[in-house]
Amino acid sequence: MALKFKFAIASDLHIALPHTIWHHPSRFHLVEYSIPAFEEVLSQIAHLDIDFLLLPGDLTQHGEPENHQWLSERLAQLPYPVYVIAGNHDVPRPETFDQFTPHYTNFGFKSGKSEPRKLYYECEVLPKVRLIGLNSNQFDAEGQQIGWIDDEQLIWLESILENQDYELNLVTIHYNVLEHMHDQSCNALGQRYMLGNADRLCQILQSKVQLIFTGHLHVQDIAYSDRYDLYDITTGSLVSFPHPYRILSYSSDDSGDRLEIESFRVKSIPEQPDLLHFSREWMGDRSHPFVLRLLTHAPLNLPIEIAETLTPELRYFWAYIADGDAKFEFPNFPPIAKKYFEAFSDIPPKDNNITLALRSHNQTQ
Repeated sequence: MALKFKFAIASDLHIALPHTIWHHPSRFHLVEYSIPAFEEVLSQIAHLDIDFLLLPGDLTQHGEPENHQWLSERLAQLPYPVYVIAGNHDVPRPETFDQFTPHYTNFGFKSGKSEPRKLYYECEVLPKVRLIGLNSNQFDAEGQQIGWIDDEQLIWLESILENQDYELNLVTIHYNVLEHMHDQSCNALGQRYMLGNADRLCQILQSKVQLIFTGHLHVQDIAYSDRYDLYDITTGSLVSFPHPYRILSYSSDDSGDRLEIESFRVKSIPEQPDLLHFSREWMGDRSHPFVLRLLTHAPLNLPIEIAETLTPELRYFWAYIADGDAKFEFPNFPPIAKKYFEAFSDIPPKDNNITLALRSHNQTQ
């Protein structure tokens, strides 16, 4: 059966009504623009005749009930289906699990009343096309939030993938499954954005799922695992540079299956006519502690006096990574630092605009 459909992704909305905003002098996120940025996306996609909108987590600033309420009411007004999952910001404490699903029973979740703590689901988004929304939010023995999929959910996932009624399975989860940055799974800063038991998940998905959609990292990136034949497509945040969203078109015919990915930016909102410039400078102004830590901690361990001489050239380092398709050259850096930071240059596939040639969906059964 030939498949053809179009959908949009907007991630890490961090919706915050004005009276709920947390003000912090070093925060990267422009949560005060969360609602106008999201409204601009809705305005831009209104004429595209999409089949559905996918929101891969961090829907709200910190799981505030009034922010969930605002978003669920806004989503209910849209003329197309919307599917959501919870991000770490949406369920910041174990007791907030029960408070999440009741807001989103019309957006993927079956019944928040009968199973309020079940933050994962499956649903048919189009004939023969299934979306599987997974929950990567867990807490360790010390009560700290971690990216992990519990055994009960993994057993459930294995069982539903045995159902052959669907020709195409799409998966969405908040935490990253594949590495999106150099040495991400080994770096303390990068690890916290990755799923702790990603290999176990990939083993279950192998040969049955080829496309997984994530958020959390606030960058535009597409990663591919040859071992599992799996793409992890992560989308940047609407409240931080470059304020992106994606339009994805899936098609299949006798020549094969394809996913065309187009990326767009929210360039202007009433509150900030040149949002991209403002946001890039906002991020650059707050970059110093972040890049200084990269320079002075493992694996570089540079002396502070040397590190301080390098930070000006790294002012936009994270902004370039977040934008996707970054290419870094630091000819004036010490050799060890040059090698390290240039390794963050993007590797194929491209991150923003690309057509992925996929295996036939009939081969995923």
